[in-house]
Amino acid sequence: MDPLDSMDPLDSWVLHATDNGVSWITLNRPDAMNAVTWDQRERIISLLAEASADRAVRAVVITATGRGFCAGADLRGAPTTRTGAGADTGADGGGGGGGGGSADGERVAGDIARTIRQGAQRLITAVLDCEKPVIAAVNGTAAGLGVHLALACDLVLAAESARFIEVFVRRGLVPDGGGAYLLPRLVGPQRAKELMFFGDALAATDAERMGLVNRVVANAELAATAKEWAERLAAGPTRALALTKHLVNASLDADRTSALAAEAWAQEINMSTRDANEGVASFVERRTPKYRGL
Repeated sequence: MDPLDSMDPLDSWVLHATDNGVSWITLNRPDAMNAVTWDQRERIISLLAEASADRAVRAVVITATGRGFCAGADLRGAPTTRTGAGADTGADGGGGGGGGGSADGERVAGDIARTIRQGAQRLITAVLDCEKPVIAAVNGTAAGLGVHLALACDLVLAAESARFIEVFVRRGLVPDGGGAYLLPRLVGPQRAKELMFFGDALAATDAERMGLVNRVVANAELAATAKEWAERLAAGPTRALALTKHLVNASLDADRTSALAAEAWAQEINMSTRDANEGVASFVERRTPKYRGL
């Protein structure tokens, strides 16, 4: 029997493989521009948690198939076989969450806020809190929640054909999925407002110029470049990278005293790792370090 014949269709919507220390998470609903269903979101969150806990995983890549990276949340009622829950609620490109509302279908105060917290915000937080470095390989259009999924990653590679669209304003919505938190920290408040107020499509080269993207590459080179970057990270001192990620992310919300205190404690923790000892020893011995992620 062909193994694909017995594959849960939801597993085929989020492809996963681990290769050379890298966890590859690939959105695979190209006909829907990789709009994310409730089940897909939960699968991604689970894979990120597994990557944090798995010593064999030392870097993560999030990418997609087809012309779109992620068109936001799927709001058209994509079928689900695992939970019985419907697709995310909201409007095209938004984040949303699963379900919401009372048993009789009437919305009550607090339903939407709860849906956002349990849905889009959990997804973005899972990326930010993953203990391994996460690379977004943006192969095509990222819209709404899809933009924020990319920007939550530690490094962003974009194909030349990629576009970034803060689509919420086109639907009369407030950005969700941490967008109003992430964007100003990357491009400043004025640029963030421009992107969110107008909802215009931003080309990959313009996104690179503004600081949203680390590097733009030819479409045909995206996968190879992501592999190269991820394997370099996977060969690095994993715990030092995790602590560095934590320090940088936390510094955006901390005062100088708190940031410096966190830095000192991170150094204290990291110097107890084998990789730190290996890094110092290799320097003294004038050889290339061999990090093991321990």
